[in-house]
Amino acid sequence: MAKRRMNYQGRMSAEAADRVAAVTSSRPSTPLQTSWFEFLLDPALLEKHLQMCNADPTAVQLIVQFLEQASKPSVNEQNQVQPPADNRRNRTLKLLALKVAAYMKWDLDVLEKGLTIPVLNMLLNELLCVSKVPPGVKHVDLDLSTLPPTTAMAVLIYNRWAIRTIVLSSFPEKQTKPGPHQMNMLNVVQQEKEMTENILSVLKEQASDSISVLAGALRLKKDFYVHTMRTLDLLAADAAAANGETESSTAGLRISADELHCQVHYDLGAIFFQQGCTDQPAFEKARDHFRQTKELLKKLDSAIHVHLDEKRLAGYWNACKALTGDCDSCDSQTTHYDQINMMISARSYQAVVEAFVKDNVGRSLPKHFRCSVLRELLHKAQQGEAGLDEVCHKLCVCNAVRDALEGEVLGLRFQQLLLKPSKRLVDFILEVSTRSLEKERSSETSRRNMATFMRTLCESLEDRSLVFVVSSHKLFTELLKEEERKLLVEQMRKRSATVNLSAKPLPSFYDIPASASVSVGQLEQQLILSLDPRRIRQILTELHGAADRRFWRVNSKWEVPADYRSVVLAIKDNLTKDLVYIFMAKGLHCISIKDFLHARQLFSACLELVTEFSPRLRQVMLNEMLLLEVRAHETVAAEGSKERPPPDLVSRVRGYLEMRIHDLPLRQVVGEECVAFMLNWRENDYLTLQVPSTAVMNNPYIKLGQLLASTCKELPGPKESRRTAKELWDVVVQICSVSIQHKRSNDGRVGLIKHRESSMGILHRSKLMTFVTKIREPLVLTTLISLFVRLHSIVRDDIVNEVTAEHLSIWPSSLPNIQAVDVEAVAVTVKELVTYALTLNPNNQSWLITQADIYFATNQYSAALNLYLQAGAVASDFFTKAVPPDVYSDQVLKRMIKCCSMMNCHTQVAVLCQFLREVDYMTAFKALQEQNSHDAMDSFYDYIWDVTILEYLTHIHHKRGEAEKRQIAIKAIGQTELNTSNPEEVLQLAAQKRKKRFLQAMAKLYF
Repeated sequence: MAKRRMNYQGRMSAEAADRVAAVTSSRPSTPLQTSWFEFLLDPALLEKHLQMCNADPTAVQLIVQFLEQASKPSVNEQNQVQPPADNRRNRTLKLLALKVAAYMKWDLDVLEKGLTIPVLNMLLNELLCVSKVPPGVKHVDLDLSTLPPTTAMAVLIYNRWAIRTIVLSSFPEKQTKPGPHQMNMLNVVQQEKEMTENILSVLKEQASDSISVLAGALRLKKDFYVHTMRTLDLLAADAAAANGETESSTAGLRISADELHCQVHYDLGAIFFQQGCTDQPAFEKARDHFRQTKELLKKLDSAIHVHLDEKRLAGYWNACKALTGDCDSCDSQTTHYDQINMMISARSYQAVVEAFVKDNVGRSLPKHFRCSVLRELLHKAQQGEAGLDEVCHKLCVCNAVRDALEGEVLGLRFQQLLLKPSKRLVDFILEVSTRSLEKERSSETSRRNMATFMRTLCESLEDRSLVFVVSSHKLFTELLKEEERKLLVEQMRKRSATVNLSAKPLPSFYDIPASASVSVGQLEQQLILSLDPRRIRQILTELHGAADRRFWRVNSKWEVPADYRSVVLAIKDNLTKDLVYIFMAKGLHCISIKDFLHARQLFSACLELVTEFSPRLRQVMLNEMLLLEVRAHETVAAEGSKERPPPDLVSRVRGYLEMRIHDLPLRQVVGEECVAFMLNWRENDYLTLQVPSTAVMNNPYIKLGQLLASTCKELPGPKESRRTAKELWDVVVQICSVSIQHKRSNDGRVGLIKHRESSMGILHRSKLMTFVTKIREPLVLTTLISLFVRLHSIVRDDIVNEVTAEHLSIWPSSLPNIQAVDVEAVAVTVKELVTYALTLNPNNQSWLITQADIYFATNQYSAALNLYLQAGAVASDFFTKAVPPDVYSDQVLKRMIKCCSMMNCHTQVAVLCQFLREVDYMTAFKALQEQNSHDAMDSFYDYIWDVTILEYLTHIHHKRGEAEKRQIAIKAIGQTELNTSNPEEVLQLAAQKRKKRFLQAMAKLYF
């Protein structure tokens, strides 16, 4: 294979001189950082560099540098940006990145900390590629037991990373704010963020597949092998030899089955634990996997290749047992956690208090665990569970005494308790303090901290009788010296005298209003969280009894559409106003997150409420409930359901479209989605014949829907009607047109000024696209794509790069006022339309060809070829049958030929020239003359069936002295089935067989 060689000598001479100058300089300097290209020049340098103590750059920095250089786009002679070239330099750089990861033994913990998601995704995809993972086959469809060891391991590493990345992405991260010197990096950061989000969305879609792959690995009992620097060197030296080497049982780094299973169990446990938030049974799966992880860790004496956080594993294990109610009394390390979780489950709250008091002595429970138990019980108390207030107070006291013993600051919640304490509470504080300070085991530090706590307790109490209770207690007299007690009593007396100086004592700042405020705050929190209409009504009633405020403003995220806001806020009764506003806002939020069950409950409650006093609001809620049902049905349909909507829903939609009630606030989105709903379910007769003319005139969406329905209705007929198509064309052209003004310049010439923001159509282009994204019906989308493709062709006027689509003949071939059309808006709309359509059906041949033509017209040849091949694969059952000529027309084939030519894949050009009705020998011969070809050249000779081309190949290889390639061409031409004396059907069969094999090979390359 002929390759362009890169020469680094000229560039190195200058840099070498700089290095010598730096080293020989008398001024001391830090060691110079090794540049990435030096590793290209010296293959042995990489391992030496990685073995250095403080290597600069570090291993992960090297991976970033190698992949960054290998993925840089190139610029061709026409100054057009091209994808990264597949040349020797870039392949070597990718291999170097893999060798660094191999040196790190593929430790995902280290790689994830040092590399971003896009870089690690690129690295692991390259690992899949070099490990010969079959392209185009889903990992879940692979049989790991039949794959070579390093290939199977590459699949497992990738899928382990996929689910780990999903888990890590669910953890909250603090966003760093760029400083002034970083503002120019915002675009780069935004691009990386978008790439990361795209990768995460793909990983989450494939999460179930990754879980299945890893579950399959657990059934394999054999050892695994992963690539080392040595096996990767073998791949670079000789691909054929490397295959045999890496598939043997001795090559690569050996990973025992137990080590791999331990790691996989841990990763699966983590992903199931993350899924448990929305799927409760997943916690049980997580628990089982973590149990297996713990057992395998005990079994493995020295787990060299197991990289997991054992503290995190213990946390996961305890959490799973608490969530599943599965407690193992034999597990001594977690008995305390289990006991407390069992007590909470059994509602033995006094036992929990007793456990906390005892733990103040042993201090085996972490403080964060104790605080989490208190928060859980406080949440239950807020939800209305009786008898928990006192328990929460006691737990708060236990935690405060624990903090005091350790010299920590007392919590705010405990300080609030001391504002109005009862004697019973003070007695409990003293009891816990006494029991927590065991005389035999207590240290001097603990006794000193407790003495400080006693003094703080006295100073915090305002009731003199309670102060006396503390100061006369045995623990107080034991811990504080006589001088300290006298001084404290004197301070208390002075404070009391100071307070009594006032004839009318001022209330404490934290007195009753503070506790009332806390109560209101708790109720507001419940109001924000609740989705139960009855509970919301109850909370609002309590709130209105406690404070005179506008509670619809509690949460800034509660939003009511602007069309309804004035009507709702005009309600005179404040409680009713809050109820209507909050019901509507919460219902709309539930619809946005597709929680249709709660949305129905909230809207039904709101409808029942407004029916009593406002016919206008009653109709508003009926309209919103109709929108709710339309969206619910469309959501189910988008997920694959073919069930037609019930007749009642269709009838309600018709009723809305025909409704004429004056002085009623209407939301455009309701009419928009109703029209899209009718189009999606092919109610074309209704839209065409039965919609009232007044509705068509007043609602732009109904007018657009009627024109689309009429055009689609007449498309299947033998004679395509142009009248309705012309009306639709005129409406869309107006939408894409802008107002034009003539302005005379200083030199007297008249120029044109376009105002993009002033659309001349029935609605703006952005609203048209929003409407289109609610349509799922293929024929409607095909019609719109066809219209915009024709409009695009007229305004662009580029015959060579013309985009194709179905039904182009029904549209006009010219525009009377072409200058008024916004060319950029048309081009953007075509791309958005086709992209959206392909998200609904990625296998539509016509849409694929149109998308490919768009890429071709914008010089994105690799993407265009990929889509041309996809269209052919869809039409021929992945090229097992002949591709129909209406899919691979001569125009499409010529564009595929140009794509290959622009990517310097000249042998592929020669093969494709045979596919034309008349073989294009001139293009084929010119392509074969090129020596700088980026494809596999002679490996494609088996796909050539035209004897003339094969004879020319033999001639040029002989002329160049390339004996080996000439022999391959002679072997290809000598096949009996290509003998020109054969019957025509034999020659046709030989050609068809080679066409299928070539297209399948191309698909593997470009898919």
